[in-house]
Amino acid sequence: MTSNEQELLYRPGLEGIIAGETAISNIDDGLRYRGYGIEDLADNTTFTEVAYLILHGELPTQTQQAEFASRLAEAARLPGEIIHTLRSIPSAAPMMDVMRTGASLLSHWDVEAADNSHDANVRKSERLLAQLPLVMGACHRLRSGAEPLTWDADLSFAANVMWLVNGAKPNDKHIGAMDVSLILYAEHEFNASAFTSRVVSSTLSDIHSSITAAIGALKGPLHGGANEKVMDVLAKIGTPAKAESWVREALANKVKIMGFGHRVYKTGDPRARYLKTLCAELAADTNNQAMEQMAETIETIVHGEKGLPPNLDWPSARLYYYMGLPVDLYTPLFVVSRVTGWCAHVIEQHDNNRIIRPRSNYTGPTARQVDPLSKR
Repeated sequence: MTSNEQELLYRPGLEGIIAGETAISNIDDGLRYRGYGIEDLADNTTFTEVAYLILHGELPTQTQQAEFASRLAEAARLPGEIIHTLRSIPSAAPMMDVMRTGASLLSHWDVEAADNSHDANVRKSERLLAQLPLVMGACHRLRSGAEPLTWDADLSFAANVMWLVNGAKPNDKHIGAMDVSLILYAEHEFNASAFTSRVVSSTLSDIHSSITAAIGALKGPLHGGANEKVMDVLAKIGTPAKAESWVREALANKVKIMGFGHRVYKTGDPRARYLKTLCAELAADTNNQAMEQMAETIETIVHGEKGLPPNLDWPSARLYYYMGLPVDLYTPLFVVSRVTGWCAHVIEQHDNNRIIRPRSNYTGPTARQVDPLSKR
């Protein structure tokens, strides 16, 4: 292969193509954030510690953690105009559309919106991290006929996420489960939404534009929207007794079952493996063992028949269900976590930028001549 042929190598979906460099995360040996394994992080840290690690490069000291939590609490407020806009959005609008709009709206009240310097981007990232849970919670409560709630500085980030939605202080097990899910969703190398954020920021567009575009990418059912589709499958099956016949019929008819397979994890998603145990524990606590049994039957058959292990969306959907969270918030919860990784990618792209402009493999007509209109 000549050097020119190497430059023009084509793979659908860019599969296996190295499209850039990053120091944020890698998937060569499980999944690591800045060198730390996700299992180690999930066992020994909270989401805010991980968010600090992803945005600042190192795990925080106790002082840095306290200061970070204080900055998040200070930033966790929405302008009244945004609340007014949320009241005006049709109640049938998809929640992910609301999250996308919310990220864009927030730029108008951020005094550093146009500043792409490293320090300004970090400050804006922290503000977005604090504000997007408020957008999600406010919209959900307004649709439910309730008023939006304010951030409670006495609660952890994970606890606030649930408080802003339900208006009730969650128990310790639910807080722990939410913390773990946020950690596992926080970052994942050059996935579709992260790559989208880098493409946009590579034009030297601002961080709010980049995050708005990333949310648009995450909305798709082949990316973030898969966790909501998982619950559609489980609800459709209904009982463990129907699971085997349903899944075998689906496979025979070549129906795609969401929550299985992954572009880069061919032998299994380490995040799904970690969350499976937590799912079982929460199912027992909430009397949802039947759903776990149903999920286990489906997982065994899909993996055995098709060689497709579950990805993170498979257990996370059940976890959120056991916590009593509405299904239409599952992907917005992904946003609440993944905004951390997206922002880190925008910062990294701006710090060492080259516009992302790949080539295409042209499949149209060969060179043609234009006939005058009178002869056509």
